[in-house]
Amino acid sequence: MYIPMADVPRWYAERNGAETVAIVHGDDELSWGALERNANARARVMMAKGVKAGDFVAVGLPNSNSFYETTFAIWKCGATPCSLSYRLPRGEASAILELLRPSLVVGGEDDWNAPNRLPADFSTQGFADEPIDGPIARYWKAMTSGGSTGRPKVIVDHQPACVDPKVPPLVMHEGVRLLNPGPLYHNAPFIITHSSLFEGGLLVGMKKFDAAQALRLVERFRLEWVNFVPTMMSRIWALPKEEREKYDVASLRVVFHMAAPMPMWLKEAWIDWLGAERIYELYGGTERQASTIIPGVEWVKRKGSVGRVEIGAAKVVDDEGRELPPGETGEIYLKSAEGPGTTYHYLGAEPKRDTDGWESLGDVGRIDEDGYIWLADRRTDMILRGGANVYPAEVEAALIAHPDIASCAVVGLPHPDLGSSIHAVLQVRDGADADALVAGLPKFLGDLLSRPKHPESYEVTTEPVRDDAGKVRRTMLRDERVRWLQEGRDFRVMAGR
Repeated sequence: MYIPMADVPRWYAERNGAETVAIVHGDDELSWGALERNANARARVMMAKGVKAGDFVAVGLPNSNSFYETTFAIWKCGATPCSLSYRLPRGEASAILELLRPSLVVGGEDDWNAPNRLPADFSTQGFADEPIDGPIARYWKAMTSGGSTGRPKVIVDHQPACVDPKVPPLVMHEGVRLLNPGPLYHNAPFIITHSSLFEGGLLVGMKKFDAAQALRLVERFRLEWVNFVPTMMSRIWALPKEEREKYDVASLRVVFHMAAPMPMWLKEAWIDWLGAERIYELYGGTERQASTIIPGVEWVKRKGSVGRVEIGAAKVVDDEGRELPPGETGEIYLKSAEGPGTTYHYLGAEPKRDTDGWESLGDVGRIDEDGYIWLADRRTDMILRGGANVYPAEVEAALIAHPDIASCAVVGLPHPDLGSSIHAVLQVRDGADADALVAGLPKFLGDLLSRPKHPESYEVTTEPVRDDAGKVRRTMLRDERVRWLQEGRDFRVMAGR
């Protein structure tokens, strides 16, 4: 039984009660009835600004109740939301908007120079809030990703904006009580939080992650379901034991983790704390070609695996594209059950696809005889910093814009909290003041990259970083620097964030 996503607030206002709370952020509560009315009024404002069925609408709003009023309003217009960080610098935002060509931008920074924009706090005064029966959007969401070419891309999901509330995803259930600790411009929090609303549940969101506050909210609202990135789990585990254990988290039924590699010791610690039956891991891309889910009770028998593909297929190939036998390491390729191009398309990029329709996300690993996937690395060029994807080429493209930088290479170095930190090796031009250059880079990058993508450390050299073809062996650079760190060699110039 499918219903339009646009009708979900009205559906549950009638079934759960219009005054029943649907969403909470801090002291702000939003009922199902208010979500329906406010989304209707917002949709009419958007239509008055020219939004029509089939359009994209960019959303640059922080985690808040109004974020969901906005996404449901977009679906009521028959349009597709694209969630962006509301703090994106002008250069990065402009590149994405150039690809997306949205009919409207809601929120974001004043300097995004969007041709058609509503401020984050726009008023709906004078616009009716009665129900709207509009067309179903062809695509329910579009999410952004920094491309490996140094340019961003948009991943347009081919699922239409309708949902079956009787088929809960990801071990959810109808009426699930869910905590969201992650930013809504990331794919997983966007999907998961809306899924909880599609199931008529209670969504408790965090405006910014805080380890103790997350546990406090679980206890206060008797929350059942949460998705963390490993960095969040590390920060919770780093709390003093008496602080961590003073909260009653017995209500938690499901703790998912995804988006970054999980240190084995940390996963074992959480399993010892909460029990293997409550811990789940997901592996897959925003592209949805295929994915895995492995429950903790299964993981303890195959520690380190991310599970088996249940829908779609996976294989491992060598450098020549030949499929490897079980147990051998190579590049992982995935295939949608319905075939290539059925689950998504890119704006601003082309998929890495072979002639048979298999696609690679750049991950390296092996598949055992039972079909379980073991990752040796994830997106070899990509740096996973605190669960967020940072592509070296994107950072390098910003750095090379500096007049005193002749070339550069960016790698991820081990970090005890974030998983990886961003390190840039800079080849400076003759006569440049290296100290002054590094000191001025945070300001220089401020308009080109969002703050989490700024390098934490730099290394200055006058030697070529790349070969004559412009290639750089990042794995070699990273391995060499990891060895230097282990030897205690001081090669880094730290940058303030």
